[in-house]
Amino acid sequence: MVIDIRRNTTLNLQPIRQSFSVTFDYRVHFTNGVFDIKNPLLAQVIAADRETEPKKVLAVVDSGLLQSRRILLKQIATYCDFYAKRIKQVAEPIIVAGGEAAKNDPNELSKIHQIIDEVGLCRHSYLLGIGGGAVLDLVGYAAATAHRGIRLIRIPTTVLAQNDSGVGVKNGINAFGKKNFLGTFAPPYAVLNDFNFLTSLDDRDWRSGIAEAVKVALIKDADFFGYIATHAHALGCRNLNSMQKVIYRCAQLHMDHIANNGDPFEVGSSRPLDFGHWAAHKLEQLTHYRLRHGEAVAIGIALDSTYSYLIGLLSRLEWQRILNTLLSLGFVLYVPELSEKMTEPEHPRCLFRGLSEFREHLGGELTLTLLQRIGKGIEVHEVDISLFRQSIWLLSEYYNSSLPASGWECLM
Repeated sequence: MVIDIRRNTTLNLQPIRQSFSVTFDYRVHFTNGVFDIKNPLLAQVIAADRETEPKKVLAVVDSGLLQSRRILLKQIATYCDFYAKRIKQVAEPIIVAGGEAAKNDPNELSKIHQIIDEVGLCRHSYLLGIGGGAVLDLVGYAAATAHRGIRLIRIPTTVLAQNDSGVGVKNGINAFGKKNFLGTFAPPYAVLNDFNFLTSLDDRDWRSGIAEAVKVALIKDADFFGYIATHAHALGCRNLNSMQKVIYRCAQLHMDHIANNGDPFEVGSSRPLDFGHWAAHKLEQLTHYRLRHGEAVAIGIALDSTYSYLIGLLSRLEWQRILNTLLSLGFVLYVPELSEKMTEPEHPRCLFRGLSEFREHLGGELTLTLLQRIGKGIEVHEVDISLFRQSIWLLSEYYNSSLPASGWECLM
């Protein structure tokens, strides 16, 4: 057979278009004593898939948690034994580094993946992430990337994780000196917030998580900010009842944003829930993570609120109210790294490098959330670096002048 290539014609093939939607459904539960055998919540959540065989479960535990909860591993084993008809613990819990170290060491991720393979977890198995936000980010990334998705149950143990990072859809680890460079959007199977874990937090971790509540209140709910401002002293003094209300409302607003703001997987360039975070992420890096995430977020909120005031968006009274509330909660609002190399925007030690890194992480144009008023955020795509320098100076002056008057003591 002879083919005449001179007569070969190009077919006019139209693109094939496909469009589909996927519904994600998960619940955030609030409880006490999640591993108490008298509390069936975890077993019920796992049994809700209505599969008859006991489900394989592997726990990953924050090492920092074990310093104050020495019997936790035994409690997990006892719980799984008690509910053996529903839960099969396939191996001893994996212990991973606590804090940002969990996200900085790729060996921690490899360790989880290796054991998932060894014990034969599948997409119908469960990975339990038990710990603070950084550990949950790591475990979530491991779960999402093993078999393209193992069911993840988050059990957040810090304020920050219970009211913000633990209830969202993002997972990730740090790489190439950048925060969350590697990550996924993968909703959890469920979130179990156990308030008992909060009682063993140190004061810094207790306070740190309140920054995310301040953030979401400032951009979404003026009344909620009013509650935080009114109860700032009680919150700083570890009033659990006040903290439970703050965590619940913050988680509620966070979940509502994910479901109803149209871009849960951040396809665009907008990320309102990261108000104050461009500076916070850079400050964490510049301080070599001396600052906890929430502490850096508090400074980022103060800085962006000050900038909002200087460009005429925010009234002076509102600006002062925001800073005074953060001070009443016990936050430090200025660190030397804010001013380091600030006249050299391209210097690796300059805070303003965080703007380009923030834009790069999101893609597209630079999009920052500022404050139009308390309870109302507004997006901008350009900033004036000279005014941000002035904001740093003004924030430093305000913070240093408030130091003698901002101290408070808790009446025991």
